[in-house]
Amino acid sequence: MRLSYTIESDGASPPIVLLHSLALDRSMWRRLLESLPTDRRVITMDMRGHGESPKGFQFTIEDMADDVAETLLEIGHDRAIIVGLSMGGCVAQAIAIRHPSIVSGLGLVDTTAWYGPDAPERWSERAAQAVEQGMASLAQFQLNRWFGEQFLDEFPDAGRQLLDVFASNDLDSYVASCHAMGAFDARPGLGQINVPTVVVVGEHDPATTPAHANDLQRGIQGSTLHVIDEAKHLTPVERPQEVAEALQKLWSV
Repeated sequence: MRLSYTIESDGASPPIVLLHSLALDRSMWRRLLESLPTDRRVITMDMRGHGESPKGFQFTIEDMADDVAETLLEIGHDRAIIVGLSMGGCVAQAIAIRHPSIVSGLGLVDTTAWYGPDAPERWSERAAQAVEQGMASLAQFQLNRWFGEQFLDEFPDAGRQLLDVFASNDLDSYVASCHAMGAFDARPGLGQINVPTVVVVGEHDPATTPAHANDLQRGIQGSTLHVIDEAKHLTPVERPQEVAEALQKLWSV
C-alpha cells in the first residue's frame, strides 16, 4: 500500500523518515523538524489508517511496516534512517526486522517492543470506548499521557491541534490500530537488528515507560538510551531539540 507523504526538506540521502504515533498524522512533527539537519532529506508519512493515507478495517503492525518499505522503494529510496514514535516506533522495529536492507539507522522514541501480557485486553477496551463513546471521549486521557502540565501551560495550541487530529481519525482504522498494537511483540526479533540504534524516552512517560526503553536498549546490540528529563510520552513535540540531539549520531550513517 502506497502511503501519503511529504518531503519536508531536500538534501542528502539516506533520508530521515518520521513515523507518527497512534491516531495522529505527519503534522505532529512540526516542532521537531526545526531541529533536524537542513542538509538531509526528511520525509514524513501518514501510516495506514491515518491522515491522508488509505484507511483500513484490519491490519497488523507488520502490514504497516510493509507499507512504509513499499512507499520508500516506490519513491526511489532503498535505504533510510527510520525514526518512529510510539506506534510509529513499533512500526520502525518491524521494518528493521522484516526489511533490514532498507534501514541504515533506527530511532525508537517513546515506544516498546511489547505492551505486556494484558495488552490485547487493554487495547481492546480502548478501541471499544472509541466505538461506544466516540474518539473525543479519549481526549483528556491522551492529553495527560502526552504532555506535562508545564508544556500545556506554555504551548496550549500544540495540545489542542493534536487533539483535533486525534478526534478526526478514522474510527475503523483506530480500532484496527489498537488491535494491532495489542498483538505486537517484536521481542524475538530484536537481536536481528544490526544498525546504529538510538532509544529515547521521556522520564515520566506513562504509556511506554523507561522500563520499556531499557528492555529495547538491552535487546538491540550496540543501541544507546537517552532519557529526557521531566518529559512524558510525546517527547519530539514536548522537547524537540533534546530529542534531535539524542538522535544526532544517526545523521552520519
